[in-house]
Amino acid sequence: MIPIASRKEVAELAGVSEATVSRVLNDVGPLKEETKQRVLEAAHKLGYTPSSLARSFARKRSGNLGVVMPYLPKARLFSAYYFSEILSGIGNKARDEGYDLLMLFRNSDGTMDYSGLFRMRKVDACIVLGAKEEQGELEALRRLKKEGYPFCLINQHFEGEDFPEVDADHVQGSRLAVQHLLQQGFTRIAFLNGPHVYSNSRDRMAGYSSAIREAGLSVDPSLLFEGNFSRRSGVQAASEIAAVLGEIDAVFAANDRMAIGLQQGLYELGITRERMPAILGYDDSDAAELTTPALSSVRVPFYRLGELAAARVLDTQEDGAAEDSPLRIKLPTELVVRASTLN
Repeated sequence: MIPIASRKEVAELAGVSEATVSRVLNDVGPLKEETKQRVLEAAHKLGYTPSSLARSFARKRSGNLGVVMPYLPKARLFSAYYFSEILSGIGNKARDEGYDLLMLFRNSDGTMDYSGLFRMRKVDACIVLGAKEEQGELEALRRLKKEGYPFCLINQHFEGEDFPEVDADHVQGSRLAVQHLLQQGFTRIAFLNGPHVYSNSRDRMAGYSSAIREAGLSVDPSLLFEGNFSRRSGVQAASEIAAVLGEIDAVFAANDRMAIGLQQGLYELGITRERMPAILGYDDSDAAELTTPALSSVRVPFYRLGELAAARVLDTQEDGAAEDSPLRIKLPTELVVRASTLN
């Protein structure tokens, strides 16, 4: 008897991914007619019949890749560089694999029932953005892991847990930022960080502190400020930073939106360009080049983070179970120097 072909062989003959083969043969989600015909013809030629798929496709699927977002009232999340880039990367990979995106917003005052999304067959896999270091969040993710559902965190790490995660090296990124400022002759460097419930804020703090101490200096608590990653919080921080302007010569901000808000706020307080401290941001958003002076920043590959997270969870759900050893990817960051930090 001629052996029945594998899904991989069908995919190779049709010139598509294995996930697309699954979508066609299960008639899940929108697909181009040309793609469907190529897959069906390849399956027929190789003797890959629906009956041979029974074990692989025993579970019904929604055809949706879920993306959990934080709910922030009045915040324009989709216009933020961070979210737009990550979502573009996720969406690109999902489209290639024949999946639709289902956007889900967690309650600002409650815990997301991640496992329920799978039990109700709303999603086949899930990517979590904006996870916080909170007990309810941690327990919900532990349940998700225990029940074996495919998921991935982006830009958040829970110490001591084995969740699959895709992140950037924010410790090194912050170290590079502060080292650059020190090399420019700045020694009194203030730090405008984000909330410490996010691991990337703690990582940036670690990088900042490391660079300061490596230079033989001490971390001065009076030079540490906190915003919430919004431009408005940068504007609000301007009054605090203006009050100690005589004691600092540079400010490192944990993202570009706060850095730009700080610039704006200081100008509104009457701080002239000559008195403006050097300001360095983080993310290297499109807006960084449009400020006056142009903003030095740390480039983070957000688009690639989204692509890798989507590839991980879709590959896992096609295999039918989460892997025992979770994926942990940490991509490098890069310093981009512009006029805002040059003497």
